[in-house]
Amino acid sequence: MPIAATPLQAWRRLRLLHTTAAIATATTAASAALLLSGSPARAASESLYVLETTCSLQSGPAQPCVVEAINEDDATLYRHRIGKQEEVIRISEKPVRMARWDATTKSWVGLSSAGARFSTNTICFNGRDLCVVNANYLNSVREDKSESTAGRDLVRVKFDADGRINLTCYDEACVGVQ
Repeated sequence: MPIAATPLQAWRRLRLLHTTAAIATATTAASAALLLSGSPARAASESLYVLETTCSLQSGPAQPCVVEAINEDDATLYRHRIGKQEEVIRISEKPVRMARWDATTKSWVGLSSAGARFSTNTICFNGRDLCVVNANYLNSVREDKSESTAGRDLVRVKFDADGRINLTCYDEACVGVQ
């Protein structure tokens, strides 16, 4: 594969590799290490990118944060480091599911909602519990869902108890959807 000319092209190629090839890096020992570590994606994983950006927690003010996208088996993890706090969101495919890592229970908890505003490159999870400016992720959404996102600014999704999408709305259709 030729070397990418721009960071966006490199990201697109990495995303293409993520969605078209199964990554067989997990082993029994790596899975055991993951369970013992208490934090997701410490074992068999591959960093896709690191982004210095801004995040907010619990509808609070924007503050500097670092987002690392990590390819792990059949999911992409987005590790958000905000000061001393860490929030991890897992997005898996087939079917699409989103979950948040609960460090207290050391388990994944399905999200109730997510929303993205393309004009500001902002994604929020569970209302405004965690918001992040991440153009890398939203560019991949626009690319993967080009027909449904063309000309759109706002997209919201609601999830069932397992984190699987139950409802998607765009722009004006999202009025009243929280």
